[in-house]
Amino acid sequence: MMRYFSLLLISVLVACADGSKSTDNNSPDPVGNSGSETNVQPDNSGDPSDPKLTDNKQISRLLNQASFGATSQTISAMQGQVFSSWLKSEFDKPISLHSPLIVKYQGMGLKEHIASMAFWKNAITANDQLRQRMAFALSQILVISDFGESLLFDYPLSIGYYQDLMTQHAFGNYRELLEAVTYSPAMGFYLTYMGSEKGDPTTGRMPDENYAREILQLFTIGLVKLNMDGSVVLDGQGKAIETYTNKDITGLAKVFTGLNLYEGLDSNGNEPDENSRHARAMQTFAESHSTLEKTFLGQTIAANTGATESITQALDIIFAHQNLAPFVSRQLIQRFVTSHPSAQYINRVANAFETGTYQFSDGTRVGNQVRGDLKATLAAVLTDKEARDTPTNASFGKVKEPILRFTQWARAFAGNTITPEYMFNLWDSSASNSLGQHPYRSPSVFNFYRPGFIKPASHTGQAGLTMPELQIVNATTVPGYFNFLSFFINGEMANETYIQKYAEFVETDLLSLDPQQAGVSFLADYANEIALAHDANGLINHLETLLVSGALSDTSRARILNAINSLPLESKTKRVRTAVLMVMTTPEFLVQL
Repeated sequence: MMRYFSLLLISVLVACADGSKSTDNNSPDPVGNSGSETNVQPDNSGDPSDPKLTDNKQISRLLNQASFGATSQTISAMQGQVFSSWLKSEFDKPISLHSPLIVKYQGMGLKEHIASMAFWKNAITANDQLRQRMAFALSQILVISDFGESLLFDYPLSIGYYQDLMTQHAFGNYRELLEAVTYSPAMGFYLTYMGSEKGDPTTGRMPDENYAREILQLFTIGLVKLNMDGSVVLDGQGKAIETYTNKDITGLAKVFTGLNLYEGLDSNGNEPDENSRHARAMQTFAESHSTLEKTFLGQTIAANTGATESITQALDIIFAHQNLAPFVSRQLIQRFVTSHPSAQYINRVANAFETGTYQFSDGTRVGNQVRGDLKATLAAVLTDKEARDTPTNASFGKVKEPILRFTQWARAFAGNTITPEYMFNLWDSSASNSLGQHPYRSPSVFNFYRPGFIKPASHTGQAGLTMPELQIVNATTVPGYFNFLSFFINGEMANETYIQKYAEFVETDLLSLDPQQAGVSFLADYANEIALAHDANGLINHLETLLVSGALSDTSRARILNAINSLPLESKTKRVRTAVLMVMTTPEFLVQL
């Protein structure tokens, strides 16, 4: 069944076309009220036994779900650990932030793409891998983007500040994350409510409605009411019940008036410069905030309520909605484990979100028993039997998004040479003929792909399976990924042509960077693989565990074996590069099971 689903998905990857339309069924840092305590009992019925981790293939599978990619070192380090102990140790690791890296890159004289550089650096090299992965997953729910000619592109510290909010709150509470996001300049600019003014009946001016609409539709509750298992609530006529109307948006939009860049003094009593103001929570301005009553989702915030209190009350109202737990839980399952989770899986994870706690089979718990706890939610996602057991359901699995394919290679083979400041190819990988995806650069607030996307004219579409990542798979992105990856696998940055190109960039921008370093940036160390190059079967076994968690089909293995054996024994590096490229373009690698 595992092989069937892998082939089912890959048939779409190799026979896709552009222009598909989606079908979607979901469609300060001031700390706010982090939800209410609950007495609902946690549901750990999906928790398998908690033995020591001994199977390298299973360890690899876990790491490829819960990090930016397994390495030989991380697989060895997990040998003999108990799963719950490993997970709790990940929760306790020190936080790796992005803003300090951005400041460092600015100090080098770099001006563009430096927020992207910070992402790649931490995603590939940071020790707190689970936190970094969770931050990236959350960034695909609470979307901002510096796509196109955006002011955010000119203020990388604004993006860095937002990245750090995702990272700092990754294991916190979703309510507190919502508040931090609401006050962030990046979101304020991206969804255009920064500087939103109260309505003026004499001129016809109305508050900006953008954030009010998206915080409901995309960030919290979705378009239709849901049961705890993610299924749609139907009315007496069998129709979906909408969660809100345009009148609700109009009422909520009044809440987000009066927010703008901070204008106070910094901790030293100085007025912050423009860059610094984009890297701290927005300020509320009473004269711009609507004093009218604000009615939405069946509740009303009284007239003359101040801006900060209005925002607090509004977020509390939204956070209390019955949809929040299944809406967020389903998307986190999709980002880490499987694109079309079962109703039972969603229900178990949503229960952990709702209760704020997760109990392992050994009796220990994570979470502070407050609704919205993300440690408890993530523990439920990764510990569930559907995540840990060998898949037997043909609908289980997910197309591996391009960013994760690349970081898996980089962590496995180039972990000691990660210097994104020297790597042009990573400054913008969003083009279809490149990687086809770039961190914090989705084309719209709807992310790179919709959580309810069903691929038209495909086997998965005919089966009614939601497959978000297939929305960015087309006849251009498939070969684009192969070519993008080949550059790195084959060490093409070491060519004189690339080094000269970087030297010209350094000279033009008057940077104090050594162009020769470009030739070793992301250069792979295949020493372990070269030691196996004479033994094609041994090399494939090693790569199969590391890259595909032991899931290579007999057909893929035979093709790779024939290709390696067609090369001379003395061509060790070529044998290794061929093997790596072929494994990383198999259905079993492109589809995470």
